[in-house]
Amino acid sequence: MKIYTRTGDQGETGLFGGGRVSKAHVRVVAYGAVDELNAVLGWAITQLDTDLGARLRTVQGDLFAMGAHLATPVASQRKRPALPPLPDRVPELEAWIDALDAGLPALRSFILPGGSSGAAALHVARTVCRRAERAVVALAQSDPVESGIVVYLNRLSDLLFTLAREANRAAGVADAEWHGDSE
Repeated sequence: MKIYTRTGDQGETGLFGGGRVSKAHVRVVAYGAVDELNAVLGWAITQLDTDLGARLRTVQGDLFAMGAHLATPVASQRKRPALPPLPDRVPELEAWIDALDAGLPALRSFILPGGSSGAAALHVARTVCRRAERAVVALAQSDPVESGIVVYLNRLSDLLFTLAREANRAAGVADAEWHGDSE
């Protein structure tokens, strides 16, 4: 099987369950943003010197499942073999956040992205996650989207923020606080 099919050369792509849409369609933008997030997480894992990567690999699998659901319009799901189950991991993400947060200094101001290379990569992932969340919300305004996807992405961005702080702590690098002045 060849990697290229030439079927997208005119700016359209096929959806799971059939049908073709523009590559600029809100559905393609949504699952493309989730795919981008997955790639950024893969890069972030390479920047971490701790065991935080194992949790992120679990998240990567979750994002693949979400991408499959987002690439399959609800009306066409009857024509498609069973999709992977959507993860019900929000309580687990919240538990990870709470456990990590308990070992971090209390937040007293906004944190500037950066610090260690791992933290910087996680902050990039956090912003890509927020973009993916916005893209999924935009899709949900015109087509049905499983509500758990938006909740998961929202909580995942919180986890990525907390993981970035933990990566800095583990590296012995203080978070850079923003105080609104022009230092």
